[in-house]
Amino acid sequence: MTSRRVLLGAAAATLAAPAYAQPAWPARPVRILISFPPGGSSDFVARVIAPQMAEMFGQSFVVDNRPGAGGMLAAEALKREPADGHAFLLSNNAPFTIAPTMFPRITYDALRDFSHVAYLGSTFGGAVAHPSLGVRSLAELVAKAKAAPGTINFGSSGIGSIGHITGVNFCLRAGIDMVHVPYRGAGPLRIDLTTGVVKLNFEGIVSSLPAIAAGQLVGLAVAAEDRIPAAPDLPTFRELGHDLVIKNWHGLSAPAGLPPAIADRLQRGLAEICARAATTAQFATIGNYYAPMAAADFPRFVADQIALWRPMIIAADAVDK
Repeated sequence: MTSRRVLLGAAAATLAAPAYAQPAWPARPVRILISFPPGGSSDFVARVIAPQMAEMFGQSFVVDNRPGAGGMLAAEALKREPADGHAFLLSNNAPFTIAPTMFPRITYDALRDFSHVAYLGSTFGGAVAHPSLGVRSLAELVAKAKAAPGTINFGSSGIGSIGHITGVNFCLRAGIDMVHVPYRGAGPLRIDLTTGVVKLNFEGIVSSLPAIAAGQLVGLAVAAEDRIPAAPDLPTFRELGHDLVIKNWHGLSAPAGLPPAIADRLQRGLAEICARAATTAQFATIGNYYAPMAAADFPRFVADQIALWRPMIIAADAVDK
């Protein structure tokens, strides 16, 4: 009897050992890399969740902006980090959806080199026009463009940007010809759009709502599956007969090999944070809409987005040669 108790005790100790052997996480401040300068949607989402994560997990979560090369510099930096849960990327379309097709010589694999941990919501593109164009609906825009091919221009924040790819693919699907005018960023584009230098834009719709309310711009459609709460009167492209849904998604990604226990804690914690009313209200100010996504579904979502955007990027002739 005594020897049996000793054997059972030894077995229990052996089974318990791995749990005690696992290092505490987080053991030091955690960095969240951002692929763009301060002020963009990824930066905003990171700064909403970082203090809440710090409170939840008991360590600082520091936002670390690493802009450059269309988001690839931040992704490359993350790939070089150890997969110990102390460095993440606020992931988005640029490095993981657009770059794999746009830059064939990319130095990382968007799926194999990363652990895509948690989905954090999406903002949506849309179509807005300057009043001087003289259109009040998407149907009027299509009719005007068909009547005078190549005479209407649309601006974007650059070659390969969401606005560029969306605009070209809308033209292809609607059977119209418009001229693309690329800018060096959203700031110069916004100035020329509100003054009528360029007539159309297909980028983030929520950022245009104040100008629409002031009569400086005309909202034509939103590229979401359903109408968005911030603009319930604005129809979707799908409602108007154009199957166009453009998501600028946000998530949290780590280097490949993140320990499952850390990934699980993050997934559950971020789901709780994103479901909070205060988080929802903050996200809504930039039009970032969150819906719960199972942990196993997020990597598949990223793969599906790559496949969805690939033909659109090729159609926009945005592949780097």
